[in-house]
Amino acid sequence: MLRLQNVSKIYRIGAFGGKELHAVSGVSFELPAKMIVALIGESGSGKSTIGKMILRLTPVSSGKIEFEGQDIALLKGAALKNYYRQVQGVFQDPFSSYNPIFKADRIFEIVHRQFFPHINANAWQEKVERTLWEVGLNPEHVLNKYPHQLSGGQLQRFLVARALLLDIRLLIADEIISMLDASTRIDVLNLLSDLKSRGLSVLFITHDLSLANYLSDRAVILYRGCITEMGATWKIFQAPLHPYTQMLIEAVPRIDKKWTPGLNVEANHIPTQQVTDCPYRLRCPLADRQCLQRPPLVEIEPDHQVACWKVEKRG
Repeated sequence: MLRLQNVSKIYRIGAFGGKELHAVSGVSFELPAKMIVALIGESGSGKSTIGKMILRLTPVSSGKIEFEGQDIALLKGAALKNYYRQVQGVFQDPFSSYNPIFKADRIFEIVHRQFFPHINANAWQEKVERTLWEVGLNPEHVLNKYPHQLSGGQLQRFLVARALLLDIRLLIADEIISMLDASTRIDVLNLLSDLKSRGLSVLFITHDLSLANYLSDRAVILYRGCITEMGATWKIFQAPLHPYTQMLIEAVPRIDKKWTPGLNVEANHIPTQQVTDCPYRLRCPLADRQCLQRPPLVEIEPDHQVACWKVEKRG
């Protein structure tokens, strides 16, 4: 369904744009239909930038993003509008998606006016109410309310309902539960799982390993804008091969023992020049001269790829 081919994103920074910030560097992966793929990484790893490029909120510097075999950068007019009918995003802070002077359900009116003007008001209202029930909201409790009168979880589900009204096929979910309380998080996660069972694909962008393990079918691990490991989620979490993935999993607190850092856990640094060596070299305890060259992403075993010179291919 969705394919990224050697995608990079470079931002111009500095007083006169004389410097470069390489937020994403040569990323390639696929998101099949009816599947949840987790995009995992620290802050500054480039995962949100990838989501924005898929939604065309920021242009690709190089490479190509294809949806159903078509380069999304070439879409214009009716073709672009049709793309947004199939691909939508929900972001971390639900309150920033609403204008506080308008009622929250105004987002449904915009969808009606822009995409379904041929549906009369009564039929549209029935469709809205039916969709709200599908995302676990009682229309009587949430409609005709201003954003400040609703909780973060309710607003997030409003945004998911907006996407469902468009009959989308792909949802970009960027840290959508990080600002929600614990009692609401599981409801939103179960909602995403239910949407997958109904045929929807989800790119689940997160820094939380436990959530990715709970929800996703496949995982893509990012570091400094580069993919270090990807494949079936259970393979990556049961037997992580890249030193960075191992460090991430070791850093998850456990209730059965005291946590002690095993590998170097200092902060991730966003590269200001093109990545030509192993992006994890300066933190990796296994690094040597060979790591001065950027390792390719190699399939070590079926549905498990790693970019590391120190990992040998399995039989």
